[in-house]
Amino acid sequence: MSQGTLVKRQFGHHARLALSPAQVSKTDDQAHAARAMWNLLHAWWQMMPKEVRTLANADAAIRQAREDIDFLAVLPAQAAQAVLKTYFQAWKNCWDGRADAPNFKGRFRTVMPVDIPQGRDLNVTRVHRRWGMVSIPKVGRVRFRWTKDLPVGKRADAENRITGARLVKDALGWHIAFRVQALETTPAPHRGPEVGIDVGVTVPLALSDGETYEHGDWLTGKEQARLLHLEQRAAQRKRHRRPGERTSRRLHHTYDRIAGLRAKAKRRALDWQHQTTTAIARRYGTVVVEALTITNMVKSAKGTIEEPGRNVAQKSGLNRSIHAEAWGRTVTMLTYKTARHGGTLVKVPVPGTSRRCSACGFTVPGSRESQAVFVCKNPDCGWSGNADHNAARNVLHLYRMGLALIPAAGRAVVRRAKRVKPATAR
Repeated sequence: MSQGTLVKRQFGHHARLALSPAQVSKTDDQAHAARAMWNLLHAWWQMMPKEVRTLANADAAIRQAREDIDFLAVLPAQAAQAVLKTYFQAWKNCWDGRADAPNFKGRFRTVMPVDIPQGRDLNVTRVHRRWGMVSIPKVGRVRFRWTKDLPVGKRADAENRITGARLVKDALGWHIAFRVQALETTPAPHRGPEVGIDVGVTVPLALSDGETYEHGDWLTGKEQARLLHLEQRAAQRKRHRRPGERTSRRLHHTYDRIAGLRAKAKRRALDWQHQTTTAIARRYGTVVVEALTITNMVKSAKGTIEEPGRNVAQKSGLNRSIHAEAWGRTVTMLTYKTARHGGTLVKVPVPGTSRRCSACGFTVPGSRESQAVFVCKNPDCGWSGNADHNAARNVLHLYRMGLALIPAAGRAVVRRAKRVKPATAR
């Protein structure tokens, strides 16, 4: 693809909705109707013979259900069709081995999203610098936070437009996820420097040039104290509940407040990741990271009855810290952001990067004296420095040596730099 070529790009944009109490009630009713539609489809699927389970028969079944069951009418017809398509796609993902089989969705465990397949139904307009307006079927005109320029009004055409949206709910309220299609020029190759990145728990991101990206706690001291108090209250109320007794409204309310604080922490973590990865993608042309297998790193150390594990509590705490840093999400963000800025992201093998000296290249036992200090025990070297920066320099050195991981037949293989053989006289 040549530089300056126009390419079509599809991406999503997430915005917070400012719903009135009446609009919140209408949106919740649509979400519950979508969940009921999913459960009816699943029951129909289980009852029908295999030869009857076709898209046309399922479509006829949900149309009949909308006529027979009154409360399903609050869900727009196009949103009901989207539930049908999502259900069939879930079975395809199961058959391809990408997900588990679909199941019933409970009222208190699941909030179904509401799809708006047609972009023309949205009628998005910008009110002023901070807010925009969108039309939601059977809900009305709703304000949303304007944090990104969208192709609306005179800027919208056949190639640059909003193709649809989806209403999603988390513990902090309802949001809208726009599906946007844009025609953009391919970026010029990034001429920035190369950098290696080492991810960790104490230091989230350490770069080979000595720079670090760190963050504090996602919740303030008062918020952490409130979260601990709510968790203790929920545990106490759950302990006094009799077997088989339904969860009380007060316990559900406590769970909602806990989920709200955790969602706030996750939102702050996402914001930090977006800002950090954008800064790295703009500054560096080639970003080199380790090909970590995170699922293996966070396996439990509990062991078995015959061979119980050791330091189980410490390993559990480490696993929680690794999950909290979300290294995989950071790499995913770096992948598409470096591509948008004309750069590249490369993965290199993991073994030895934290134990090898980046100055002499030798791995001597005992060189890593602590979590933060690396002192090479090689008598001819003696280099000392920050352990995370040492690992990041090793990551970059592996790339410069020609070692890179490329996907091949569903697995990663090492690609080495080509070596030119010396010419020999015949």
